Amino acid sequence: MSAPTSHNLTQEAYSYKAPWNIYGLSWSLRHDQPYRLALGSFIDQFRNKISIVQLEDNKFKEVHTFDHPYPATKIMWVPDRVAKRDDLFATSGDYLRIFKVAEDGSVKMRHLLNNNKSSMFCAPLTSFDWHEKDPTLIGTSSIDTTCTIWNVETGQAKTQLIAHDKEVYDFVFAPLNDVFASAGADGSIRMFDLRSLEHSTILYEAPSLSPLLRLSWNNMDQNYLATMFADECRIVVLDVRSASMPVAELVGHTKSINAITWAPHSSCHLASAGDDAQALIWDLTQLPMSGDDAYLTYGAPEPITSLQWSASQPDWVSIAHGDTLDILRV
Repeated sequence: MSAPTSHNLTQEAYSYKAPWNIYGLSWSLRHDQPYRLALGSFIDQFRNKISIVQLEDNKFKEVHTFDHPYPATKIMWVPDRVAKRDDLFATSGDYLRIFKVAEDGSVKMRHLLNNNKSSMFCAPLTSFDWHEKDPTLIGTSSIDTTCTIWNVETGQAKTQLIAHDKEVYDFVFAPLNDVFASAGADGSIRMFDLRSLEHSTILYEAPSLSPLLRLSWNNMDQNYLATMFADECRIVVLDVRSASMPVAELVGHTKSINAITWAPHSSCHLASAGDDAQALIWDLTQLPMSGDDAYLTYGAPEPITSLQWSASQPDWVSIAHGDTLDILRV
């Protein structure tokens, strides 16, 4: 399939400069905080930072900044669009940390979760995901080959399982059900069901067992899952009903890809960003397909480290490059 003519993704954009390089970022989902984001630093030392910033009157303001041990490997707000729960967000790194934001914008840590009960030390966490249907649950992935399911309210692990033969690099829940998937250094994607954790399914094994770094589940059609490879410039889209053969392979980037995310409001649009300083949006209306032309493109002045589509404001995408956060209307 030949893709539509590429268009530049610069209809409307706002930027924020941090005092450090940005690595993690996450949009708040609450309807009363539509343009609020949490940002994590990448500083080559123990003491790093988390900042909450808000777009108001076309300008970003810093709401609150606090210290965080090591760079956060991921940041995510609680999936609470109607604002009925406490205003929470979580970070992964040396531990899983749950934070609460007070009405004045100040932040206090509620839980520090360690999956190693025999020691104060635990293997670093590479990623995590919050269960959208049941926000009392968070799942984490670790370099010690395990995935752990946590109860956010009690701060206790519900279960831990050996998920891969090598490091686990990502963990994602399927939208609105009890299935989750993990990807790892062994080059496989495995799928589990919370109701029957003694069994798992190997959905996909990469050629030459190349490490798989990130996963993104289609928000509107959970039959589709996207993944990306370590140090490669291609994306593979899988149909979980017959996942051994990808339904799409996207090769529009010219350097390593750092982030992928499905559109929150469309089953056929996927965004990606990478070391080639490009953010691309792909139109996957016709599957199976392969191609190298994206539908929308945005060029940054330096490699793009993070990308996220706003679930509460689906017209907006955020990217981070160097010390800069850009939010773009698509």
